[in-house]
Amino acid sequence: MTLPEFRTDARIARPHGHGCGCTLHSRRLFSAAVLAGGAGLALPALGQPADAGVRAEVGKESRFTKLVPAEDVEKAAGQQYAQMMRKAADQRALGPDKRPQVQRLRAIAQRIIPFTEAWNPRARQWRWEVNLLGSKDLNAFCMPGGKIAFYSGILSRLKLDDDEVAMIMGHEIAHALLEHARERLAKSAGTELGLRLGAALLGLGQLGDMAAQYGSQLLSLRFSRDDEREADALGLVLAARAGYDPRAGVRLWQKMGSVGGQQPPQWLSTHPAGATRISDIQARLGRVLPEFNAAGKPDQRFAAAA
Repeated sequence: MTLPEFRTDARIARPHGHGCGCTLHSRRLFSAAVLAGGAGLALPALGQPADAGVRAEVGKESRFTKLVPAEDVEKAAGQQYAQMMRKAADQRALGPDKRPQVQRLRAIAQRIIPFTEAWNPRARQWRWEVNLLGSKDLNAFCMPGGKIAFYSGILSRLKLDDDEVAMIMGHEIAHALLEHARERLAKSAGTELGLRLGAALLGLGQLGDMAAQYGSQLLSLRFSRDDEREADALGLVLAARAGYDPRAGVRLWQKMGSVGGQQPPQWLSTHPAGATRISDIQARLGRVLPEFNAAGKPDQRFAAAA
């Protein structure tokens, strides 16, 4: 169904993707002064096989994550998300509520969201939002605080079925639950704090308040390969418990690997879909398929985007 008021070719600002290996975003230690933070959030021991497998793959947060309060990150994300949606609406590129693909995304999210709280208690307080942005780009994200957006291109160009959409959504939600953005910001803030402490000791400047910088940084964060692997592991479990076939993860990444040519689209280039990633997903199926088999299944299935 094509709605004339919905543009799919608008230029929409988007968060940078993931997988960056640059020095700024690598997993490294800072000075003792910067590392003086509390222990990170550990995943709960739920005692089920899939949970045990995910806990084995997902590490604890960095010790200095608390340099950036979760409330501040979520507030900044909410503000940026709202700005993006307003801009998309002004460009007539925000999917209307009645659009079938908007309803589809929200229905899938509603099935996944009940399983998020077990992995991050803060998810209970999140004001989840799910929107469709009109753009030919292959992109999707979940910002801290449960702010989800899919670009129409990733649905239409890849002809994704509901299970494949759930794999992407579960993966992106997992990034938010595991607070990967907060960790990236903490490392960036730690670098900045270390520099400012050094400058202050030398009488070269003031520490100041870095909270105002959070918002501008959220759109430029890149996740590490470890972050991606963790999001894959947890996202697969979330989608399976919501009743979506985890075997779709293999199909999804095979599709991703077939597009883009020498200039892969942003989401693909920053979510590398090599044979190793697919084999990792296949290796997880033994413990995740029982979750899918035991789960309730969606009452409604949606057609792929045209």
